[in-house]
Amino acid sequence: MTQQGSQHPDSLAPDTVVVAGGRPERTHDAPVNPPVVLSSTFFGQGEVEQGDRAYGRYANPSWDPFEETLGELETAQLPALVFASGLAAVAAALSLVPSGGTIVMPRHSYQGSLAVSQDLAARGAFTVRTVDIADTEAVKAQLEGADALWLESPTNPMLEVAEMRALAQAAHDAGALVIADNTFSTPLGQRPLESGVDVVVHSVTKYLAGHSDVVLGAVVTSDPDLRARLLTYRSLRGAIAGPFEVWLALRGLRTLALRIERSQATAMALARKLLEHPRVEAVRYPGLPGDPGHERAAAQMDGFGSIIAITVRGGAAAADAVVDALQLWLPATSLGGVESLIERRRRHVNEPETVPENLLRLSVGIENAKDLWADLDQALQKVQD
Repeated sequence: MTQQGSQHPDSLAPDTVVVAGGRPERTHDAPVNPPVVLSSTFFGQGEVEQGDRAYGRYANPSWDPFEETLGELETAQLPALVFASGLAAVAAALSLVPSGGTIVMPRHSYQGSLAVSQDLAARGAFTVRTVDIADTEAVKAQLEGADALWLESPTNPMLEVAEMRALAQAAHDAGALVIADNTFSTPLGQRPLESGVDVVVHSVTKYLAGHSDVVLGAVVTSDPDLRARLLTYRSLRGAIAGPFEVWLALRGLRTLALRIERSQATAMALARKLLEHPRVEAVRYPGLPGDPGHERAAAQMDGFGSIIAITVRGGAAAADAVVDALQLWLPATSLGGVESLIERRRRHVNEPETVPENLLRLSVGIENAKDLWADLDQALQKVQD
């Protein structure tokens, strides 16, 4: 699969692949890291054939190592395709829904995915059916006549867990394509293709790059026809990534396993403490034994992720006051960086109304767990009804 001449065996564990994948050929005086290729065009004459780089909108050597490594991590038979943003990757995946068709989507998922699907629906591109993705039987009931099923598990920001394999099978039985957003879990947490999913979407901006310094997306599939259609979409619409940004993403990917290990352990410790805090109404984190998605997550995931959702007593004003009182946690959107981020999700106008006004989404970083808890605790203690 690799074009970079990697000589490592196929049996490497994912936490080794993030380090060993996409390396240059092991020749004398070769660089350890792949170079950044800054070129808008490439030498060539005669008819442009499939596989030729030709022009910077079609391909760039700087994309290859990242695309190959992500494809390997997702256990795909083909390299991933990198896009200019996570939403560009989402739009590309949605382009696979036939004109006038129907897609079933979680009512709670990345608000960008919901917004672009609703915009396309308003333009007559297709029909959207929203469902509670954690209710397997209810989802199955909506698959009749559908052309695609969109999975996100755990969901953003409600952290509902879908029964991925059962839903993928049900969708295929109904003749529907299955697309899964794997941003929250990363390939180290789950590999949807192994559960029968056809296409996997990532916001590379988040955990994969991991340092809140690039905006990128990616799509992964093992189906050559689907990949060709996604590649055509990227090329024709110019949804391409800058070579330096992709190089940065590959550099960030090298530490993914360490970052996930640290942030997941901290997330579990914080979730347990938050569960007992008098200023917190409820906590959603799949790692908690009492969480509605715990058993399902334990069965199909390697780890429970680094995102926590809490509702604060006192409503939206109290939740905002908690954020204002924090000194270490950063009040900002996005997630998956080395720094811990927090925000009240309903501050976004496109967030579904079923997301509580007082819900805070916590993206746990790699700081000291005691420091993170001390900051959260003091902010919560300051808020009164």
